Amino acid sequence: MTVRLLTNIGRLWTGHDVCSNAAILVHNDRIAWVGRAADLPQSVPGVVDDIVDVDHVENLGGALVTPGLIDAHTHPVYAGNRYAEMAMRSGGSSSSAIAAAGGGIGSTVTVTRGTDPWTLCNGVRERLRDWLLGGTTTVEAKTGYHLTRDGELADVRLLRELEKEPMMPRVHVTFLAAHVVPPEYFGRQRDYVEAAASWCADAAAAGADSVDVYCDDGHFTAEEARWVLASGRNVGLMPRIHAGAYNRRGAVQLAAEMGCASADLLHHSSDEDIALMARYGVPAVVCPGSALQVGHLPPVRRMIAQGVPVALGSDHNPGHCGITSMSLVISLAVAAFGMSVGDALRAATLGGAQVLGAPDRGILAPGRLADIVQWDADHEGAFAWSFGLKPRRVWRGGTPVQ
Repeated sequence: MTVRLLTNIGRLWTGHDVCSNAAILVHNDRIAWVGRAADLPQSVPGVVDDIVDVDHVENLGGALVTPGLIDAHTHPVYAGNRYAEMAMRSGGSSSSAIAAAGGGIGSTVTVTRGTDPWTLCNGVRERLRDWLLGGTTTVEAKTGYHLTRDGELADVRLLRELEKEPMMPRVHVTFLAAHVVPPEYFGRQRDYVEAAASWCADAAAAGADSVDVYCDDGHFTAEEARWVLASGRNVGLMPRIHAGAYNRRGAVQLAAEMGCASADLLHHSSDEDIALMARYGVPAVVCPGSALQVGHLPPVRRMIAQGVPVALGSDHNPGHCGITSMSLVISLAVAAFGMSVGDALRAATLGGAQVLGAPDRGILAPGRLADIVQWDADHEGAFAWSFGLKPRRVWRGGTPVQ
């Protein structure tokens, strides 16, 4: 049993409100007490008989403290890079020109398939470590660059095993076999949809938490997405969907119909889409890095105004966005989406916990996981100023990781 007391917290952003001159008492991996330091009890039943007997006391020097951040949308399991494609796109090249030059998702599939498991694992490990050291204690991580049954299932198992290692964030694994049609299924899209749907049960058995489908031009139709999502939901996977990344293809309507855990990206969402999400309680996961790359910003302020729950994601992937810093994502959300700092922080903590179905995190309160970040600042407004605020220290389940 370990009891840790974090004191001299200048400003504590709990997820619900702000507390000045605060303290946190941690018992093993959970928060036992949180509040104003002046109200710290002399004893906490079942935790410590006398507060002077805690195992560790850490003075945080008046710093800002928040819950561990949550990245609600990432694609970290890949090999190689697409830097040349990024340069072409920045110069005005079309998607067809990039594909003709050997770029696009298919190029990542080819390289990932040809990479030995050890090298692939090391690459994913380094990315996940970067997330944790940057203050992100939970990462939603998608498969989707093998697009074979054995490869996709191996990716699920890889993510589950990496989560057990030291210096790794918590991982929510999303099965994204329905990312794009692989080359061996050219001209047989329906056959691939049927195959991907049939793999869902094995993905759940391997440790996946969710199933996702990319519903857009060049990917899958709403009807095809329904098939895969229903198959995943039937075996216990949470359904979520890439919606409105390039065009509106009925993905938001499908998300509302199926009660998806989230509709993601939403670069081209309309007032009708927002109304549907608000009516049916479908959370939005918005990703400012990729939105800026494609040149279309989702109407996030209208979503918030109409009561749509919002979470933030980096959309880390090899073809558009290499961000692993959720503090940078918060800064971009404030600058590009017009979110308030409070709304952006909430979307990167409580919002992420909601879309991942993880009520034990995203807030600093008794009984919740002690995923905590001490920042190099004394006020949350620093997130809007810094464009990548650095943490001084991160605790995952009460254990310091740096």
